[in-house]
Amino acid sequence: MIELVRARYDDPAHAAALLELLDHYARDPAGGGEPLSDFTRANLLGQLAARPFVFSVLAFDGGVPVGLVNAIEGFSTFACKPLVNVHDVVVAASHRGRGIAAMLFAEVEAIARERGACKLTLEVLSGNRAARALYEKLGFDDYRLDPGMGAAQFMQKWLD
Repeated sequence: MIELVRARYDDPAHAAALLELLDHYARDPAGGGEPLSDFTRANLLGQLAARPFVFSVLAFDGGVPVGLVNAIEGFSTFACKPLVNVHDVVVAASHRGRGIAAMLFAEVEAIARERGACKLTLEVLSGNRAARALYEKLGFDDYRLDPGMGAAQFMQKWLD
């Protein structure tokens, strides 16, 4: 039986589960293929807890952590309402294909609605076909305003 919980960053079990699952994701090619740094392990939970616009949902199978979503509330200026960006999605390799990601997304959507959000956003690597298929099944689509202008593309610029 899968149990979903809204993570409490000061709960030792939740903290350990979050770091374990995020490290699992970071080590995967879809997450960059590198473990979490010592700095991230030492500071992440305090930094998450200090930001009221960040939340996480954990999935447990009999007490074993098997899923995680980290989400960050942003703001849509056009809608003049909050939005929620799904930042990390993790399902342990041993539990993939069991609908856990869909369960996590349902809880994230419930939280987003509680916060009055107008939409959920996320980014996905173009080669991650399984994730993209799931997101489309859950109702996500490419972001575009005017079809003639094309779909938005996620870009980044490192500041370190």
